[in-house]
Amino acid sequence: MDFSLLLVLAVALSGVIYLLDVWLLKPKRLQRFAAAEANAQRGLDPVTGEKLLKEPWPVDYARSFFPVLLVVLVVRSFIIEPFQIPSGSMRPTLEVGDFILVNKFAYGLRLPVVNTRFIEVDDPERGDVMVFRFPDEPSVNFIKRVIGMPGDRIRYEGKQLYVNGEPVAKGLIEEGPEGSPQQLLLEERLGDAEHYIYNNPRDPGPQMREVEVPEGHYFMMGDNRDHSNDSRYWGFVPEENIVGQAFAVWMHWDGGLPSFTSVRRIE
Repeated sequence: MDFSLLLVLAVALSGVIYLLDVWLLKPKRLQRFAAAEANAQRGLDPVTGEKLLKEPWPVDYARSFFPVLLVVLVVRSFIIEPFQIPSGSMRPTLEVGDFILVNKFAYGLRLPVVNTRFIEVDDPERGDVMVFRFPDEPSVNFIKRVIGMPGDRIRYEGKQLYVNGEPVAKGLIEEGPEGSPQQLLLEERLGDAEHYIYNNPRDPGPQMREVEVPEGHYFMMGDNRDHSNDSRYWGFVPEENIVGQAFAVWMHWDGGLPSFTSVRRIE
């Protein structure tokens, strides 16, 4: 279910009802009230007058909800939108149950539903954490890290990422419990961005020959490199699928009590 489409339809419907009342229905109610008041010899009964001026229930609801829905639509479409992380593909940067905020203005303003950019602000940069519509199923939102820009050459071999023929620098931060090599925490430097990634030396993981990112597209990868469904499997993300830049975690909730102690900026 596309929530953006439902929100746009709700705003449109309530707006049409509200305007219909302002331009047509309300003047008619006032005319009926004035005519009844003129014909009343001893003045119009208050109860009768209230009935003549009373708004129909669809108008009452539309007048109440239209401004609220409009504000939600504007904020959600052009400023900030909340998302929940459903999988572990971005660990350790993001955990399952994290609620994140996405800057919808960072990469330009886009029309809701059709997602067409009508005001350009900036383009994604290598290292950004970005939310986008999954190319194979646009109704589903994915979150990954921008690895390749248009024109970049990307290769992933032996758990080493290469950008334009150069290995991306990374260093060991921590091994698994009691020195177990099953999960290694590493720090990776991608351009000016430094962030943590996970690698499992015992998992062969995907191998990918060098590919060139087409114009208007981006190559995306999860920070949990051996457990991420990303561009290594299904290809590139077109520019029109971009939703926005993830910039903060504002809550964590994995089924127990919500936690606000994990509020932090996403790097």
